[in-house]
Amino acid sequence: MVKAAGRTKNTARTSVWLQGKASRGGTRKGDQPSGLDRERITGATVRLLDAEGLAKFSMRRLATELNVTAMSVYWYVDTKDDLLELALDTVCGEMRIPEPQSDPDAWRDQLRALAEEYRGLLIRHAWVSPLVGRYLNIGPNWLAFAVAIQHTVRNTGLPAYAQNGAISAVFQFVYGFGTIEGHYIARCAEAGVSQDEYYREAIGTVHHELAAHEVLESADELIRARGEDTVEEMWHRDFTIALDLMIAGIEALVSRE
Repeated sequence: MVKAAGRTKNTARTSVWLQGKASRGGTRKGDQPSGLDRERITGATVRLLDAEGLAKFSMRRLATELNVTAMSVYWYVDTKDDLLELALDTVCGEMRIPEPQSDPDAWRDQLRALAEEYRGLLIRHAWVSPLVGRYLNIGPNWLAFAVAIQHTVRNTGLPAYAQNGAISAVFQFVYGFGTIEGHYIARCAEAGVSQDEYYREAIGTVHHELAAHEVLESADELIRARGEDTVEEMWHRDFTIALDLMIAGIEALVSRE
């Protein structure tokens, strides 16, 4: 809690999208530093977050990347949180949102498409997942994504009271799956090995260290079932099957209702 304008202000409730700061073009005076604008600053933020991760990101590091002073950046954004919110909405704009369909049966394909887009976002930008839970996600791109999800789930035929549960089931699953997959890929990159190399090394180590543990006996059948698939193929198959199960669950609930 911080004091602001003579009253207590809850910082968790603030957002760049609610304070009129997102629409002012990022400038506060007429003599702002030349060669910079909010779009350039946000683009550099995304590149740094992709390359170095959230933990290493700072306004000073960003200023160095832009070859300006740290104070120059503050002509365009008030806080680091404001900038991270802008970056979060920017990358959300990468997702391709399917056009609304009048055919009620199109909801299955649309739901799969939206889930795949969200998964892809979490994989490409591993820093997105911790920020999704930190901010309100009410920038224009996130709102467009939310509207598409709501429209699609409404077309399932579920009653209104069940639609939020369906949205939570599908997209919280995607969030968890995409977060784990994205972090795995990032870990492989940090280690300088491919996904398949890392997987083989990890499985070999576990088999060696936990050879007598019952967890291996119960997991061996599952491991063998993966056959000669690559790790990328494993991710895709597991995601597809899990999503199919959720769609089947929605269909079953609609029938029951």
